[in-house]
Amino acid sequence: MLPDVIASRHTPSETPAAPCSSRPSGTEPDRESLFEHVAWAYVLCREYLFRDDTARMIAALWPNGRPGSGTKLLELGCGPGFYSCRLAEKFRDIAVTGFDRSESQLRWARDRAGALGLTNCSFERVNALQLSSPDAHFHVLIASRLFTILPDPNRAVAQIYRVLKPGGRCFIAEPRYAFWASLPLFVMWLLAGVTRFKNGYCEPRKATVFSARAFESLFPAQPWKNIKTWQDGRYQYAVCEKA
Repeated sequence: MLPDVIASRHTPSETPAAPCSSRPSGTEPDRESLFEHVAWAYVLCREYLFRDDTARMIAALWPNGRPGSGTKLLELGCGPGFYSCRLAEKFRDIAVTGFDRSESQLRWARDRAGALGLTNCSFERVNALQLSSPDAHFHVLIASRLFTILPDPNRAVAQIYRVLKPGGRCFIAEPRYAFWASLPLFVMWLLAGVTRFKNGYCEPRKATVFSARAFESLFPAQPWKNIKTWQDGRYQYAVCEKA
């Protein structure tokens, strides 16, 4: 049991605050962020503990098995670039952009892209709640485990809708169970506790986990043409198409 980490299931209005996620992006990284100081711990969690939804993304977004040439894809909350690089490597004729709040995570992502020799994949430090992209810029947007620490998921969904082109689609994946959602935070807080950087981190100790009903309620606030949500094991998913 991890009593300090286990989260309850929330409706969107009950989401715990994560102050560093709501601040405007600047040129300096968030020194008080766990994702900066123990970035490697989250990278390991992403590599070895989280589900790989690459095949699910492709099947849900492109029923014919591949995107059209020139597709602009955004991964929001890309972390170390796991999905961005996988999709950019598989489909060399699309342009993939990864946004994340953590400069340390982005360094891992850029190193991964460089090691794979990817020229169609780039990464930028951008706040998920204040996207710098113009309206109707991307054909496709993907986000995995984005809402677990965001202070305002409804605002993030509004930003997702804004930057998608008409007819564009998003794929959202979120964990269903508090233990698995909170495990990365627990690991990072534990590691931070054995270093001299013990205090002042802005991440919550509890991750947000949505019930099926609360998860579904995140999306109808925007005028999507189609919304599909479903559950599969430890995760729940949404695919939304912009009118």
